Amino acid sequence: METKDLIKKIRRLEIKAKGLTKHIFSGEYNSAFKGRGMAFSEVRDYQIGDEVRTIDWNVTARYNSPHVKVFDEEREMTVMLLIDISGSQNFGTKDRSKRELASEIAALLAFAAVSNNDKVGAIFFSTSIEKYIAPEKGSKHALRILHDLLEFKPKQSGTSIKTCLEFHRNTQKKRTITFVISDFNDANNFLDAFKLTRKKHDTLAIQLADHSEMNLPKMGLIQLFNAETSTTTWVNSDDEKVREKFAEIFRAKSEALKKNFQRSGIEHVTCFTDQDIIQPLTALFKNR
Repeated sequence: METKDLIKKIRRLEIKAKGLTKHIFSGEYNSAFKGRGMAFSEVRDYQIGDEVRTIDWNVTARYNSPHVKVFDEEREMTVMLLIDISGSQNFGTKDRSKRELASEIAALLAFAAVSNNDKVGAIFFSTSIEKYIAPEKGSKHALRILHDLLEFKPKQSGTSIKTCLEFHRNTQKKRTITFVISDFNDANNFLDAFKLTRKKHDTLAIQLADHSEMNLPKMGLIQLFNAETSTTTWVNSDDEKVREKFAEIFRAKSEALKKNFQRSGIEHVTCFTDQDIIQPLTALFKNR
């Protein structure tokens, strides 16, 4: 992508994401994600009605009069975007590819975090960690994430969600709001890694999908290319049984993924390339 086109695309994403955040999304984001707890603010003289458990006994002994600790809600959070940039993300038959869909979702979440004065960071992954962007505050940093996401060319084509989650746990010592944005087209078991991550971080899964993955078009003999494994398969799409089998496999995989997320306590939503992202993301946050 040429620099001029890249700048235009980033600008369009910025305008759209900021508009949606301002008018629709910020309230849902704020209500869905609370602060991490209570942070110490100051010590003051004891007043009638204060709880005994808040008394600071060291200060009380020093001044020979009761003093209590005052706490404020700790609002600042860190949002981490774990974004799949493997080969399958280039697939898309309608309005946009999965990679472009991921960019829109990332833009919306990043600017929602910025509007709430939260830090935001990102990890781009395939079978390995392709790029790590440490969390920081501000619109300029959010734009950097979008720029790198749109421009970055991965070295690997496969997917290892487990590798990404392990890296995330090792790099983020404090609790974060973690969004895993992927089509979850990963042949390896990643649920145990999700469970471990959920113990430390507030973790949500956003699945990227295209309706053509479940509804094979009737186009005669067609060639299907697997971008993850670089393998090719020929199928007769005019055969009704082939199309039914194709749809059945996709539904079974989707249902299995959904059930596994539910059993693991992972909140999950699916976004399609030919649909608006606001409705599913808002529903995800409202259900929290």
